[in-house]
Amino acid sequence: MSKKEGSLEAPTRHPIAWQTPEFYDREALNKELERVYDICHGCRRCVSLCNAFPVLFDLVDESETMEVDGVDKADYHKVVDQCYLCDMCYMSKCPYVPPHEWQVDFPHLMLRAKAVHFQEQGARFRDKLITSTDTMGKMASTPVISAVVNASNKNGLFRKALESSLGIHHEAPLPGYDSNTLRKRARILARPEQETQVNAIGETTAKVALYATCYGNYNSPYLAEDFFKVFQHNDIHLEVVPKEQCCGMPKLELGDFESVAKLKQANIPVLAKLVDEGFDIIAPVPSCVLMYKQELPLMFPDDPDVLKVQRAMYDPFEYLFLRHKGSGLKLDFKQGLGDISYHVACHLRVQNIGLKTRDVLALIPDTNVNAIERCSGHDGTYAVKVETRDASVKIARPVVRKLEQLNSPHVASDCPMAATHITHLSKSGQQPVHPMTLLRQAYGL
Repeated sequence: MSKKEGSLEAPTRHPIAWQTPEFYDREALNKELERVYDICHGCRRCVSLCNAFPVLFDLVDESETMEVDGVDKADYHKVVDQCYLCDMCYMSKCPYVPPHEWQVDFPHLMLRAKAVHFQEQGARFRDKLITSTDTMGKMASTPVISAVVNASNKNGLFRKALESSLGIHHEAPLPGYDSNTLRKRARILARPEQETQVNAIGETTAKVALYATCYGNYNSPYLAEDFFKVFQHNDIHLEVVPKEQCCGMPKLELGDFESVAKLKQANIPVLAKLVDEGFDIIAPVPSCVLMYKQELPLMFPDDPDVLKVQRAMYDPFEYLFLRHKGSGLKLDFKQGLGDISYHVACHLRVQNIGLKTRDVLALIPDTNVNAIERCSGHDGTYAVKVETRDASVKIARPVVRKLEQLNSPHVASDCPMAATHITHLSKSGQQPVHPMTLLRQAYGL
């Protein structure tokens, strides 16, 4: 067989065999890690993406043989710890992904290594805590406690104590909690279905269920009004999914597949029922959309309800652009927005839908969208942990530098956490805004 680079075919993802005993075989895992690490060592084109590859190449270069066979297998997990499953190496750099005969899927190999590590050693209390987003959100968003939590997170002495006790870096911005959750706000904003003139266009039904997500519900519930105002203005019936739990992405990144499966069992029946009732589904955070579009279907490839939800799940701006293609998006904008520095989140890029947020915002007159397609280095937990904070800042530096060069009046990202991270590191003092907020502003709603 030839060992040529690349392929004329699109990358192919294989199902994740997490329910088989072989998946957790440590010896087999180390053998596969050695094989893939050796391929990566001979290529090195991913070195600029994240910290996993520099760590790997340093281990190789500092070994006695200066090859992968000189690296202690006990050090293999140092690479795994730096991978936050952004998928960008697989989607944009690696020439050896399936269907290439070498079958390199670096992110899912890292995921397997995380799962084996979790099965063998579990996870530290901090990591279990900060990935339990439903528990954290419900507790911290109660009226009195939310005020205490928000004040404490801005207190230097408390943050130093939090760093000493839990390993959460004192400089990392932590999300605020709001007792007036998205679900509470949606009760006021939602209209009865009969009040909306619902017109299906293309594959869109104009009948949409908003999967609020933990972050959308507890940390940025103000987005509810922006979503409802924009979608209702465009004659799209919008209502919140009647009940939901975390999508499972934080637990997936921990390698805790059993917790992901429990969350799937709670969410998929609810979402599948909505699809049967004619609803399309959106979510305000790209990671949650990706979870239903990619990761759960790869974990449960034979579950018809999972595949049903996958087909009905859309990024919000992907949905609006599909409406626009069928002349179903209103262009009655009241004001231009000028320059926008728009950071494109990795978990949005790997959905393979193009830059639909940019494309929709570009429809607004007197508006110029500068897309920045570089990783923010945030990844939910990576940027807040003591041991990875410095690496996250280094990864974010090119994005921050570009923001400061552009000095646009608006800084936006579909991922609120990434936006907060990069603006916090910037000297400009700019406050980030969600693209849906900007779209609402342009409509004058």
